[in-house]
Amino acid sequence: MQNISGIGIWVGFSIFVVVALSLDTFLSKKHKNFGPDASMRASLCWTLLWVLCAFIFNGILWCYLAFTTDAVTAHQKALDFFTGYLIEKSLSVDNLFVFYMIFHQFQVSTRYQKRVFTYGIWSAVIFRLILIMLGTYLVERFHFILYILGLFLILTGFKMFFFEKKEEKLKEGILFRLIKRYFRITDELKGQQFFIKKNQLIYVTRLFVALIFIEISDLIFAFDSIPAIFAITHDPFIVWTSNIFAILGLRALYFLLAGMADRFALLKYGVAMILIFVGFKMIVEPVLHISTLFSLGIVIGILLSFILSSLYFHPRHKKQGT
Repeated sequence: MQNISGIGIWVGFSIFVVVALSLDTFLSKKHKNFGPDASMRASLCWTLLWVLCAFIFNGILWCYLAFTTDAVTAHQKALDFFTGYLIEKSLSVDNLFVFYMIFHQFQVSTRYQKRVFTYGIWSAVIFRLILIMLGTYLVERFHFILYILGLFLILTGFKMFFFEKKEEKLKEGILFRLIKRYFRITDELKGQQFFIKKNQLIYVTRLFVALIFIEISDLIFAFDSIPAIFAITHDPFIVWTSNIFAILGLRALYFLLAGMADRFALLKYGVAMILIFVGFKMIVEPVLHISTLFSLGIVIGILLSFILSSLYFHPRHKKQGT
């Protein structure tokens, strides 16, 4: 099935991304119900709004393809987008918990986290585009890379599932030592500034240090998430759009999950199983075709199972049941 290559739809979506991210940034600065000061209810509403935008886009995409190609192509591409979006969104949840750890260890209060998120989301969009274009180029010319990526996802999934990941002390790691080597770091904060001047010298605040860790962790996350969607489709437009819609609304989703992170302790095992399944699909594709619809059912089933299990086995639930 041919890729979506019309210049108009690429330009149109790029304009939408800039407008959406600009609106996201503006609202987070102007309204207390959008961002770190938001209540759980407000964060949930904004998260659902961004999810609704993804559904609306999928409907528009289907209509566009139905008129410009045929119904079969429209159905398949829309299904590819939805499956890819669901996979990317589920994988992003695990990354948000890493963000939570970074902010916690560098003592970045919620009132200052939104600026870090603003820069992080904009840069994530740029990094995703570069990696997706590079990945598409490599996959088209060296198809065997898909099998390597599939094996990588399986190993990552098994590691996540069977090995308990302890919270690392970031200030004792190599990255922090490198930052200290090249920058002067101060614990002093002046509003949301990344740099401050003291004694005629420029210092970086812990906000800037947290931003570097956020950017690095997002890049590492991209090496898991982007190969995962290549198991569903090789169409760069579908890969690109599903990634972007997973990124949009991350701020609201973060502040929603940060308030109840302990309630989803088992969700990481679901994410691990999704990675294993997707990696398996990539490896066996030449001899066993697994349809996108079947993959969608597996992903939804895994997510629902581990979300419900997390809620059922939550300590509060068990305490009430005793």
